Amino acid sequence: MNKTKSIRVEALDIFRAITMFLMLFVNDIPGLKNIPHWLLHAATNEDMLGFSDTIFPAFLFAMGMAIPYAIHNRLKKGDTTIKIGRHIFWRTLALLIMGLFTVNIGHLDPIETGMTSSAFMLLMVLAFFLIWSVYPKTDDWKGNLFIAMKIVGIIILVYLFVIYEGKNGESFPPRWWGILGLIGWTYVLSAGIYLITRENLLYNSIALIALIALSLLSAAGIFQGRPIINQIPSQATLYAFGMAGVCAGVFMRKYANKEKPKHFFIVMTAIGVVSLIIAIITHQFWIISKIQATPTWFFYCCAIFFPLFAFVFWLTDIKGKSSWFDIIKPAGTVTLTCYIIPYAWYSLQTIIGFNYPDWMMTGIAGIIKSLIFSLAIIGIAWLLMKAKIRLKI
Repeated sequence: MNKTKSIRVEALDIFRAITMFLMLFVNDIPGLKNIPHWLLHAATNEDMLGFSDTIFPAFLFAMGMAIPYAIHNRLKKGDTTIKIGRHIFWRTLALLIMGLFTVNIGHLDPIETGMTSSAFMLLMVLAFFLIWSVYPKTDDWKGNLFIAMKIVGIIILVYLFVIYEGKNGESFPPRWWGILGLIGWTYVLSAGIYLITRENLLYNSIALIALIALSLLSAAGIFQGRPIINQIPSQATLYAFGMAGVCAGVFMRKYANKEKPKHFFIVMTAIGVVSLIIAIITHQFWIISKIQATPTWFFYCCAIFFPLFAFVFWLTDIKGKSSWFDIIKPAGTVTLTCYIIPYAWYSLQTIIGFNYPDWMMTGIAGIIKSLIFSLAIIGIAWLLMKAKIRLKI
């Protein structure tokens, strides 16, 4: 087996860390008073690109960029296409399961279920860590213990699934799959396409163009009334963010280097400019809407992401300033742990009856509180990582 060292681009981890930090922040600011409207998500029919509306697609874009590197590294280590395909399948399944549990918590009926949302959430988080934690590989009794811990986690999730009762008498429906579920669907499509196309930038670009075309057709109402198409578990616009990241990753692998990065920067900036022009044109037909997943939203976000990542790459891999981001770096490597911890945090807050004073939920003080909260979550994830406790799928 080839033991060639895995390729690592610092900008990928740091871009993902920035995105995860901001995701923690925007997930914590709802409920704050007297904060700028542009920080929040736009309403369903509101024509606005709120700051919060850019974070989830940025994560999909970052995930897509990492796919060419992750799969290439697995191939260099000797993994077969079938083995990688199995990895993609199990990773997607894990994201879908976690997504379904997290999205259904808000609809739980405590009386019918016999359990409060906070208790349900804590058990859910415990099960996630038991099932998907990284366990040391060992053949002694500890290996059997780790297997037993995974089985206990599965039993807990099955138990929560069985006792679940929604507020309207619902069982455990998919609803909208949740953030993690949408990440899962985008990942399986983007990784699946790359596993077929590999380093062929043309083929990956064609796949991206096809997804953009589906997004445009969907926004134009072509697929309305077609049940089979409407049952697709996500929207083409979200898939397009993932494939845009894949194309950026393939291009970076081919053309970005520390000696002659100029070509990479020019092309990434040019794509941003073209995306902005197309965004302005499509804005004549559709509003900017994350909730509706409009093509306009996609193009405005791409106008930001492509040049922004090129800047991060220049700052970290070219200029060597990655230390500037040391405080949030763990969020780029233990990302899933960072995302799951707040569920336990908020549950414990409710159980002990802790509430922030009003002044900490208002204006600039509230924003600072949410920023500190985000850093605290990353710090907890870092401490857990040091204790060799982290989630990985």
